[in-house]
Amino acid sequence: MSKPRVLFVSRTSYRLPLDAPLARKWDALAEELDLRVLAAGGGDDGRFRLVPGRSPAFYLTLPRHVARELRNFRPDVVVAQSPYEASAALAGGRLARLPVRLLVEVHGDWRTATRLYGSPLRRLVEPIALAAARLAVRRADAIRTVSPFTSSLVRSLGREPTATFTTYFDESAFDAQPAVGLPATPRALFVGVLERYKNVAGLARAWRLAAPRVPGAILHLVGRGRERRIVEELLTDLPAQTRWDERLAPPQVAAALDEATLLVLPSHSEGLPRVVMEAFARGRPVVGARAGGIPDVVEDGVSGLLVEPGDESALADALVRLLSDRELAERLASGAGAAAAEWLQTPEVFARRMRELVDTALR
Repeated sequence: MSKPRVLFVSRTSYRLPLDAPLARKWDALAEELDLRVLAAGGGDDGRFRLVPGRSPAFYLTLPRHVARELRNFRPDVVVAQSPYEASAALAGGRLARLPVRLLVEVHGDWRTATRLYGSPLRRLVEPIALAAARLAVRRADAIRTVSPFTSSLVRSLGREPTATFTTYFDESAFDAQPAVGLPATPRALFVGVLERYKNVAGLARAWRLAAPRVPGAILHLVGRGRERRIVEELLTDLPAQTRWDERLAPPQVAAALDEATLLVLPSHSEGLPRVVMEAFARGRPVVGARAGGIPDVVEDGVSGLLVEPGDESALADALVRLLSDRELAERLASGAGAAAAEWLQTPEVFARRMRELVDTALR
């Protein structure tokens, strides 16, 4: 049985040659599919064609690049990483005057791309961008979601997801060694981009409320982005109880989790938060917002504590409760560790699921 030709279109930025974890994913997919990847970056190795450009320049030129791949590669299916890449794929089909069989992936709430991420100037293009995204979802031949939350977004447009399963990610840095016990010093860890949708400002305000109630506790932030000024001010105000690293490699993130009592994730929106799965793999509970896909992963009172999004007082109370109650922290840590296996998969399993989904789109 011949492999279907599949063009993956993605805003993800890659570097060639791929590092080992990414190579395992794409090598597994190549066993099932005759694939080509059009993404951000620079270079071309025959499988990956990486084009330069940052938003919005990347999206403005993407239809032209898609049209070229449609003419040269003649894919049976185009897999778009989000509704925005999907709308560019449809535009590329019109430029190439070729039909596009489209498989749209929904990893998160596409509306946050203009509302809660990047420059506020993105709001100027929001009506056009959202209309294009909605049209792409409605026009899709197949749709993959990653969580009940992302499925609900698709159903709000009158479509039913074709399949729902997580994206493969390399967890080797997080499950290579058995999880260790909770540290003696209470510590909360945040890992993520410093962007509005992560609610960094809300976390900073909550920590100002919580820190005096748990003397000696530390908030360790890992990430960089446009909200860095908020973190810098927090470091100035609470230097003894705040740490910041702009970037850590996966093994270092795993070590930071081992040094933490909990992971904190106060986001306004998430699709299916991978950092929660990483925390679970290290046996760490999560204090998170009841927003987006966070409640799909974190069970309140079992693997973490959930608070209403934007309620900084409740977030502070949850942090204080878990950082000061060792017995509760250990019980939730046990629940987090038990939940880890549900969210992990091998690259081969992910590739087989993608092949089944592509076959469905072709039918």
